[in-house]
Amino acid sequence: MEDYIIRGMAADNQVRFFAATTKNLVEKARQLHGTSPVVTAALGRLLTGGAMMGSMCKNDSDLVTIQIKCDGPIGGLIVTADAKARVKGYVYNPVVMLPPSKAGKLDVGGALGRGVLTVIKDLGLREPYSGQTNLVTGEIAEDLTYYFASSEQIPTSVALGVLMNRENTVRRAGGFMIQMMPYASDEVITALEQRLEAFSSVTSHLDAGQTPEDMMAEIFEGMDMTIEEKIPTEFYCNCSKERVSRAVVSIGRKDIQEMIDEGKPIEVNCHFCNSHYQFDVDELKQLLKEAR
Repeated sequence: MEDYIIRGMAADNQVRFFAATTKNLVEKARQLHGTSPVVTAALGRLLTGGAMMGSMCKNDSDLVTIQIKCDGPIGGLIVTADAKARVKGYVYNPVVMLPPSKAGKLDVGGALGRGVLTVIKDLGLREPYSGQTNLVTGEIAEDLTYYFASSEQIPTSVALGVLMNRENTVRRAGGFMIQMMPYASDEVITALEQRLEAFSSVTSHLDAGQTPEDMMAEIFEGMDMTIEEKIPTEFYCNCSKERVSRAVVSIGRKDIQEMIDEGKPIEVNCHFCNSHYQFDVDELKQLLKEAR
């Protein structure tokens, strides 16, 4: 199944929803970063949430960045998504190993511990919007739910999941975000709360062969559900040697001259996709001419 996100409305436009299947992009992230199972689950959840939040943007140039800084062994995570639901991300420590949680699952909350979640939205305005909340559980879905309620005042139910194979590849990944409109009735809110309470998990539904459409149809049965758009999503990094060279130029003439004086090529790595870019001495001399 290809990775994609659906966006739609339900209950006479009192509710909007986003639902995704993201196995391929999470597996690509696992391969790029060599993540352990618990880190794959953590990064995969945040990538899935980020992709859906990116798809909420209105303009093609809009960007959403989700940053988690925490005291658990994972250290932190960063995910960036654009309005086309293209997403990239990395973790500070990709090889955390922990025993299962008390529920017998990958202990994402233990890997993160306590910390802060920050959402930065670059919407083309003079200053990016930034909202910040403390981690509630470290399980990421609950933390994003709390972020929407406290920073954006939007009642939201977030579910995210990553299921691993025995050989530690990604078996299933996906999630959904269900948001109440300001005029949602108490009856609709109560009915949805009951259905979400009875809903098992995203990964169990995906592993049973269900699609995002199937999951939403189950939750919104009899609630006039309409799917408005199906959006492809992928792990995508827009780094290039040209972009990296601009970053080298930005460090200033003094530092570039020191690199030239050492007489050795330098290598710059992209945190998001682990691409490596080399600059020999002649290239550094050219960049020195462009630096201030």
